[in-house]
Amino acid sequence: MARKATKRVSSKKAEQSRVQRRRLRLLWGVAIVGIAVYLYYRPLASYLETRNDLTARRAEVETLRIAHTQLELRLVNSTSLEAIEREARRIGYVKPGEQLFVVKGIPAWRQARSAGSARR
Repeated sequence: MARKATKRVSSKKAEQSRVQRRRLRLLWGVAIVGIAVYLYYRPLASYLETRNDLTARRAEVETLRIAHTQLELRLVNSTSLEAIEREARRIGYVKPGEQLFVVKGIPAWRQARSAGSARR
């Protein structure tokens, strides 16, 4: 009977020792994972921030590229003789020998005309 009690005590101690070793291994595993997460957090956060910045910059470059193309087209169109003549006439220039006529009251005329056609 003493042997059975001794076996039970030593068996319990062995079981407790195994449980403690498992807990220690688990604690070490959790600590290692925690350290790995801590060490990888900053580089990973920096990578994600840089990737988002790159996406924003690419969109900005595409917008600027479209604006540049439109400006180049506008430049080509504005350097033609017809465009220069059209702009000159818009600001009131006339060709030699032509007479400039200024017509006033066009908005009032349009309003009266549209009111007259509404009555018919």
